[in-house]
Order: sequence, then C-alpha cells, then structure tokens
Amino acid sequence: MRRLLGLMWVLVMMLLPRPAAAQETPIQGASPTSGGETWAAIQKDKRLVWGSDMEGGGPFIFPREDDPEQVTGFEVDLAAKLGEYLQVTPEFSQGQWDKLLDLLRAEKVQLVINGYEWSPERAELFEASMPYYVYALQLMARSDDAGVSSWDDLKRPRPDGALMKIGVLTGSASQEVMEEHCGELCEVIGYDGNTDAMREVETGKLDATLQDTPIASYYAPSFPALRPIGEPVAPGYYVIYARKGEKQLIQAVNEALILMLRNGELERIYSRYGIWDKQQQQLFTLAEHAKFFGYEKAAQVAVNTEDAPLTQEAVAQTSTRKRGWVVVQDYFPVLIKSAGLTVVLAGLSFPLAVLAGILIAVGRLYGPAWVRLPLTAYVEFLRGTPLMLQLYFIFFLLPELGVNIPAFTTAILGLAINYSAYESEIYRAGIQAIPGGQIEAALSLGMSPTQAIFRVIVPQAVRIVIPPVVNDFIALFKDTSVCSVVTLIELTKRFTVLSMSTQAVVEMMLMTAFLYLVMSYPMSLLARNIEKRLGGSGVGV
Repeated sequence: MRRLLGLMWVLVMMLLPRPAAAQETPIQGASPTSGGETWAAIQKDKRLVWGSDMEGGGPFIFPREDDPEQVTGFEVDLAAKLGEYLQVTPEFSQGQWDKLLDLLRAEKVQLVINGYEWSPERAELFEASMPYYVYALQLMARSDDAGVSSWDDLKRPRPDGALMKIGVLTGSASQEVMEEHCGELCEVIGYDGNTDAMREVETGKLDATLQDTPIASYYAPSFPALRPIGEPVAPGYYVIYARKGEKQLIQAVNEALILMLRNGELERIYSRYGIWDKQQQQLFTLAEHAKFFGYEKAAQVAVNTEDAPLTQEAVAQTSTRKRGWVVVQDYFPVLIKSAGLTVVLAGLSFPLAVLAGILIAVGRLYGPAWVRLPLTAYVEFLRGTPLMLQLYFIFFLLPELGVNIPAFTTAILGLAINYSAYESEIYRAGIQAIPGGQIEAALSLGMSPTQAIFRVIVPQAVRIVIPPVVNDFIALFKDTSVCSVVTLIELTKRFTVLSMSTQAVVEMMLMTAFLYLVMSYPMSLLARNIEKRLGGSGVGV
C-alpha cells in the first residue's frame, strides 16, 4: 500500500502545474490586453501557432489521404504562405471549431484561421484581418425532393404535418441566417461538421442544408444526390482573428495577404481546391478599403504585380471515395495510435482519482467538521456538474487568472478530479461495510487512529470495492472522448475527423467501436473474475 501511495504521489507531483515563474505554456506571447508582445514573440521564436478544426473537413482543413496524421486544405496552404511572407514557421493546433476563439483568448493559439466570418460583435472582442475569402450561403436539397424548390418552401409543413428540418454548422452564419428566415416555421438543427448535414439530407433525415459556397462547391462530387436551390445568398467574409490589441500582428498578416492577393498566390491556392470564383474579385476592392476592418495601412502597401501574374490553374478533382477493406488498411493504424492516447489518459488519471477518492472518503468519515463539510461540498459539486464543463474551466478560464495548464495535463487533472468524487463514494461505502469492531481492535493493540484506518480498515475496504472500481475504470475509458474539448485528438475525435474527410462513416465507426471493445472488455472479464473469487467471502475475516 505504501509503495502504491508513493507511486501515486510521484504522478501527482509530475502533473501539477509549475509555479508561474517557471510554468511552461504553449505560447510565449502577450496577454489578452497587450499590444504587440505576441508579434515580437513570433519574430523571436520564428514560429506562428494557428488554431483550426480539421473535423470541419474540406476544403478548409482535413487529413491527408497519404498520411492521415498530417493536414491539408486551402487554409493549410494559406497558413504556409503566410509563414513564408512573415518568415516564420506556422504550427497547426487542433481545436473544436466553436471553441477556437476561446483558445485564442486563453493564449493557446496566436491566430485563428478556420472560415470564421467577420462580424461587428467579434471585431469588438478580437483583432480581425482583412478578408481572405468572400463566401455566400448555398441552400441544398435532394434532387428527387420536389417539396423543396425555393426558400419559401422551407416554411411550409411537410406532407405529414411536421416542420421542415434544415441542417447547419453550429455557431456559423448559416445558422443565424436560417433561424432568422424560418423563425418557428421550420426546425434548424446544428452539426459540428459540415458534411454531417449534407449526408443527413442525402439519407432523408433532413429536408435541406445551408452551406458556405466553398463547402458546397468542394463536396458537390461527393454528394451527387444533392442539388443547389436558388442562387447563393448572404455574402460575407472569412477573416483571421488575433487577440484584442495585437494590431502589429494583424498588420503583418494584412500586408502578407495583400501581397499574396496581388501576386496571384491566393488565386493559385483557391483554384487548387476549386473554390476560386467571381466573388473573389471583391478582395481587390476590399484590400483598398481595409479601414472597414480596422487596418489603415493596407491600401498603402507597394506590390510588384509583375512577379507573378494572375493565372487560373486547373481545379483539382475530388478523390474517389474509399470503401470497405481499403479504409481499414489505410486508417486502422491511425486509429490505433489515437487509442494509445486514450489508454494513456485513462491509465494516468484513474490512479490519481483512486488516491484522491480514498483520502476524501477517509476525511468525510473520520475527519473533524471543518474537513467533512468542504469535502462533502467538493463531492456534490463534481457529481452535479458535467465533466466537459470542468475541463472547460481548467483549460479556458484559468488562463484568465494567470494559470495556463497544457492540454494533456488538463485532461489528466480533469478526469482525475471528476472521478475522484465518484471513487470517494465507492470507498466510503466500502469503509462503512467494515465492522466497527475492527478499528476498536486495532486501537486496543496500540495503533494510532491513522494507523488503524490505513493499515486495517482501508485495505479491507479496497478488497470489497474492487468490482465497482474496475467498472468505473471502464467508464473512464469512454469518458476520455470528452477531452477533445481541450484540443486533444483521442480515439473518438480521430473517428469524427476521419469520418468527415473520408465519408467512410460505417467503416470508421466499426473500427472505433472495435478498439473501445478491445480496451474495455478485458477489464470487464477481470471484474467478473474478481466478483466470483470474492463471492460469499465474509468481511473482515
């Protein structure tokens, strides 16, 4: 027991954040209210950390077919070119799309490049670049569905009397436009990935979907059963966001974007993915009127347009959709690697949860009132709030207080803290199952109360609660999927990313389920074996 406690204590000390003076943070940059330190740090370190979500899929950012652990997409190429112009090395950082601006605020990334629309509300909270892409919104429905031929049809009930269902990307401009258009006359459903909604329309679960024009164009060959409804509407602009006050960084980004625009770099990148269209001509005008986006020097940049005249490159064809055994061969090794992270997260966090659970249970049962009351509040609070909310607090809100904990450590601590509350209840029940005469006998032999508890009572309680503890460990395996909220790409996140990019949803789902079963089933067998061996045995014998 002492060796086990010693090992757990070492793990705790390794995972605890260092003092502020020596603490490692992903980015050595400015605070949210600083005015240029981030750009100075980027120039010094020669690296630029940009946040994006590869789950969103093409043409923005998605896994490469030849190496699924690497990413490609027009925004990946854009970031690479920005790095060349700024003479720094761009580094991609994965984040959930609707949490990317929170990552920016928490100083986990220095720029956000992921199809984020310009809006007055965001411009008040963050520094926005000039537009790098002009988009619009395209309504799409099934080709064989005559019930949806215009926007007005969305407000009419279906033949069965139910409201029309329209899929949109959660938190995007398409969601705002559709909700404003429909009001309560149709049902707007948000999705985390773009192609999720398109697939649901194709299968008949949704009546229509509203997509950004680059998404509709890029994925049109993959969804031949869908057709555009009317002309694109509600044009808008994709911009790059930085933290408020980082005007020097945005100025450097704008100068690079204008150079890329006038030298033809942007057109070459967009044409490679089939998304350069007549709307992009607006970028030249917008570059000359960049005051609208808070940048006053953009129109004064001198550019030599003779170096690289504008040319229209051939549009790359969308790759053939993979099926069956080919998907298993190409992507199963990648899923196995992500499953390894799942195992590490569970293996490191659960011992900490067990150790904390034992100490909390002992404190609540044998401690004075000033110890029992806070521990009771601790347990009830953690059991009454979601794990995702707790992870969000550690990763996104603590940096506001000056405590910046890396993603991996956040996941370990978050899982350990959350499960410690449940473990404490299990061990409290186990301790209470030990006859009271046990501790009295130990005290009569000259043991101190602490010795009696940890040498007599706790070892017997551990023996009793092994089956439910093992079951909790299995549950924690699956709860590691929540850690994607703090940018970790564990098994479930890898599944969602690859299913979006390959459209091989069934194959990916079967492989992911198989890996979870392989990881958890041996623990189930162990729990059953322990239950059989302990069945019928007395307590304290």
